[in-house]
Formats: sequence, structure tokens, C-alpha cells
Amino acid sequence: MSIVTGSGSPEDQEIERSILRYLSENPEAKDTLEGIAEWWLLREWAARKLPAVERVLRDLVARGVIAENRIGQQPASYGLNRDKLSEVLQILSKHKSP
Repeated sequence: MSIVTGSGSPEDQEIERSILRYLSENPEAKDTLEGIAEWWLLREWAARKLPAVERVLRDLVARGVIAENRIGQQPASYGLNRDKLSEVLQILSKHKSP
């Protein structure tokens, strides 16, 4: 069950918390799908988790927690919807990782 939506696999929940934790600590951060998976979520598991990261990003964008930006033919970049920072911090404080 996802922290925010009430759905999602345990893997999706882990990725969701990792993305939101990174953004709560680095609210100005923006990156592409591959950049988030590689640099934010650790390089060693980026390749095997890329499809799950993409799923979670789509969900977070759909819920308005993060914003997706596209310029021309460039890959999308993603960043915190600053209007949702307090919601993100509240979610993270209630569901701390062990």
C-alpha cells in the first residue's frame, strides 16, 4: 500500500519514499528519469529498478507531488512541486524507513 495513494507494490513504496526523501532534502533538485534512478537512488540498482522508478514517477506526477518538465525532444525532467513540500514532509515523518 503506497504511503500517499494506498496502492503499489513494496518495491514501488520503497522507490516512492526514496524519491520523496531526496526531494525533501534537496527541494531544488530536478533530473531526468535516468538521472533520478542513477544519482538519487544509487547507481548499483538503477538498471534493475528503472521500470519501477518510471511507474512511481508517473504516479507522483499524476498526483501532483512532483512536476514533469519537457523541452522539445529532450527527456523529461522531474522536480518537487514546491506547493506540496509540507505534504511530502508530513508523509515522510509518518512513514520513516527502518
